[in-house]
Amino acid sequence: MAKTQLNVRVDEGTARAAREKALARGMSVNRYIEELVQQDTGEAGHTFVEAAADFMKQYESVFAEEFGTDREGKREGRH
Repeated sequence: MAKTQLNVRVDEGTARAAREKALARGMSVNRYIEELVQQDTGEAGHTFVEAAADFMKQYESVFAEEFGTDREGKREGRH
């Protein structure tokens, strides 16, 4: 993926916090900021939701057998 340079100005406290967080996570400040933006724009959340939906499709019959198919989560015969 091609990279584009983006220049931003922040106060020293914000810059210090970004450096410290990036260091604690073992990544560059650039990568840290990039991940924050991706999270904020929903890319990470979207990926999680897609994976969860795929999981549910794969195991739909197992869940239906165990928990039933009614919408309130009650097993059939138990109300």
